[in-house]
Amino acid sequence: MKATVAAVVASLALLGPAHGAGISSASSRIPSTSSHNTNTAVFPFLTKLRDSAIEFIFGRHPSKAAQPSAPSYSHSRYVNELVLRFNVSTAVEEAALAEAASRLFLDVWAFTDQFVDIRLHADEVAPLLSLLPRSLHLSQSTLIPDLATAVYQSTPSSKDTTMASDRMMMGALSAPLRAADNLFFQDYQPLPVIVRWMRLLEAMFPSYVKYITIGRSFEGREIPALRVGVPQLADPSKPRKMIVVTGGLHAREWISTSTVNYVAWSFITSFGKEPMITKLLNHFDIVFIPAVNPDGVEYSWQVDRLWRKSRQQTNLRFCRGMDLDHTFSFGWDSAEARSDPCSESYGGDKPFQAVEAAELANWAVNQTENNVKFVGLLDLHSYSQQVLFPYSYTCDTEPPNLENLEELAMGIAKAIRLSNGESYSVTSACEGAVASKDAKGRDPVWSRIESGGGSAIDWFYHELGAHFSYQIKLRDTGSYGFLLPKEYIIPTGEEVFDAMKYFGDYLLGNNGIEKTIGNYMEEEEVELGVVDVEFDDGQQETLPIQELRRRRLRR
Repeated sequence: MKATVAAVVASLALLGPAHGAGISSASSRIPSTSSHNTNTAVFPFLTKLRDSAIEFIFGRHPSKAAQPSAPSYSHSRYVNELVLRFNVSTAVEEAALAEAASRLFLDVWAFTDQFVDIRLHADEVAPLLSLLPRSLHLSQSTLIPDLATAVYQSTPSSKDTTMASDRMMMGALSAPLRAADNLFFQDYQPLPVIVRWMRLLEAMFPSYVKYITIGRSFEGREIPALRVGVPQLADPSKPRKMIVVTGGLHAREWISTSTVNYVAWSFITSFGKEPMITKLLNHFDIVFIPAVNPDGVEYSWQVDRLWRKSRQQTNLRFCRGMDLDHTFSFGWDSAEARSDPCSESYGGDKPFQAVEAAELANWAVNQTENNVKFVGLLDLHSYSQQVLFPYSYTCDTEPPNLENLEELAMGIAKAIRLSNGESYSVTSACEGAVASKDAKGRDPVWSRIESGGGSAIDWFYHELGAHFSYQIKLRDTGSYGFLLPKEYIIPTGEEVFDAMKYFGDYLLGNNGIEKTIGNYMEEEEVELGVVDVEFDDGQQETLPIQELRRRRLRR
């Protein structure tokens, strides 16, 4: 019955935005609240019918008091805080910085082979510098001088969050389905709005979109997801291949949640229009999980914008939460993970102690028992613009299909660059700290800012056989850090959508890739042709490809 009503809703959506949901220009991206859609005035009966259909599916529209509001936290908690960047170039510098950050309990925002960003109070700058070598005094700069102002400027206003209404979301899904006209992507959305939007997508595209719950969080919230794919009819005995796209493992990385939603919306609305996407969804299911850490995401909206972990109680009453990306069982580092419950990267006292990570793993294992074959994972994070592949827990062990992982990662980075001109670096996830070559050209393993053990990409890769698992760190490279302005939601979504299309095309078997998914252990000779053909533009990809070749020659 609801499927029939959903079809009516989809048809009536062509009336345009309902009451109070006018579409603004793409340049301003601000919802108009002063005008009404012409069709609404001409066809009041149809408008009422549409709204009644929405209420039938989702229930009666909540009262004004129940509307999701703008974040309620005080920005005063960030007064006199700033973010510093250190350009680290030697093992001595990296080790000193890691030790100092740990000793002072500082919040490390990012670490790459080029820089380390640290959030701290102004009063902590001098103590930090006193623990560092002179060279780091000269290489540091202020990335965000006034964190309180940066948080305030990036926080959605109460007016913006009135998008919570079903009528506003219906207007956002009205034709034409252009991202620039879609109100949902013109700002960051709170979790209750995201869930209602996901349910609306299921109602509008019931033949290939299903709203599912991965499990429940520590505080009892649903971990929502969309399963997108045409039900398998030809031969149910054959395993159904599945790709998982996750975001929101770290609560403050709002752009990861928005990007998962954008890519899901793009795939859903492109089905039947773009041949590759149509073929992919006919043969694969893609599960989009925008908020694996719903408790942390909600807390980042209501209390602390820069909260990272879950909200689960630890053995220290005043230090709550675990880093979900350090609690998976494979490569779980007991010494690092258990050392400090107050650490931003605390991984619990045992593997899968974090409820949300355990729920995701249990759901995935149950899928494999129901004839599902996981082939890929894209775990979205921010920031630093990187494409990372297994292993994360160590650099001493290479994954068996390393060459395929590297080449697909380079293709993903190339697709992103061709989309919006942004450069994403490609490396192993274990190289999340500074790295350089020793006298023999090998990569030494230095002390890290945080342990890489217990990561989602390692677990999906090793335990479930998802042989194309990646962590993608989204925009930017530090100008805004975790406080990426809303104007970047659509551009970031566009480039990851293009990357996902390349990823899907790769898995469909173009250039012989599909043959490697189940047989890479047999070292079957497959002519890839990806690097030589796809990357032959003679410019920005030259150095990365040369480095990739050099690394292979050293093996």
